[in-house]
Amino acid sequence: MITTASSITMNSSPYPYMTSSKFGCIPGAMHEHERIKLKQASSWSAQFKAPTKVNATKVDAIDWSMVDPKKESPNMVSDLHVERMIQDDSIFQEIFCIRLYEVGPDQTASIETLMNHLQETTANHMKKSGLMHDGFGFGSEEMSKHNLTWVMAKIQMVVDRYPIWGDIVQMETWKAAHGKNGVCCNLTLHDCKTGEILVRASSYWVMMNTNTRKISKFPNEVRAKLEQIYVDKPPLIEQDTRIWSRSDQEKINEHICKGLKPRWSDLDINQHVNNVKYVGLILESVPKTIIENYEIHSMTLDYYREFTKDNILQSFTSILTNNSAESSNYDIVDCQHLLRFDIDGDNSNIMKGRTRWRLKQGNK
Repeated sequence: MITTASSITMNSSPYPYMTSSKFGCIPGAMHEHERIKLKQASSWSAQFKAPTKVNATKVDAIDWSMVDPKKESPNMVSDLHVERMIQDDSIFQEIFCIRLYEVGPDQTASIETLMNHLQETTANHMKKSGLMHDGFGFGSEEMSKHNLTWVMAKIQMVVDRYPIWGDIVQMETWKAAHGKNGVCCNLTLHDCKTGEILVRASSYWVMMNTNTRKISKFPNEVRAKLEQIYVDKPPLIEQDTRIWSRSDQEKINEHICKGLKPRWSDLDINQHVNNVKYVGLILESVPKTIIENYEIHSMTLDYYREFTKDNILQSFTSILTNNSAESSNYDIVDCQHLLRFDIDGDNSNIMKGRTRWRLKQGNK
């Protein structure tokens, strides 16, 4: 994002256009981790809850009138994209199909795919609510007058199951106030066939001045519009407020990948690297054993600064396992991540994060 908060983004597999040897990864960064050979462990636990109702409306209810039952296979849903406002225009629903180009080698949607859909649905809700106009810029006309745009400062996400190619899914989102100058966007992703909740997320957005690149207060006219769509409910996922300790900072050097540089195509309309791209960068330093055998179950990302295509970065990952454990096999693996500028004398943090990984189905 920027000075005190920051823009964000995520991916589910390493940057498709980045290879570790090309970017000077420190030996061991992309290899099997010495403490991970597959079994059980981890003390870190994310707390989350999935409310079944919002303003007395079932959150997991699927409206089958919005889906054509004749469209059963992936090649028959190319024109499927349904969206609408419900519950007095406070909840936004969107139905779409998982495309072939959105899945990875394990045939499931990537974390980056999920993040892209979360971001798209959030933006469509804002647009539908009059908080974003059709022209250039990620904000309303009132925001444009003050040179303001929306940026994400934090996201917490839990993936109960990854959708696969051809799945028809429904995204629902609603907004709530977060402090004086923040908005909490709650999102759920459901399988339209079963009604099962696949993904839950709570993201936090603030306003950035496009001239100063600093966080700004909400103009009164924008605040008034927001208050009309707010749902008086706590975040879908309980906020992780843990502070990194000195030891956390020191042991983050366990796996490092240096010389990472984004491409021009990674920039968004705010002229900085889109938040969905950050996950690919942190995954560059995750050991290959974890990438191949595990999938992200939950993650928390905090963003402190934005960066552009001209910046060179370094990615750090630390594996949070019990060194004294007799067993070296794990069903669950927890990691801490740090993204920094790769400049001598500049230790500025761009993003800090935590991820929890679970064994993929075929590895259990």
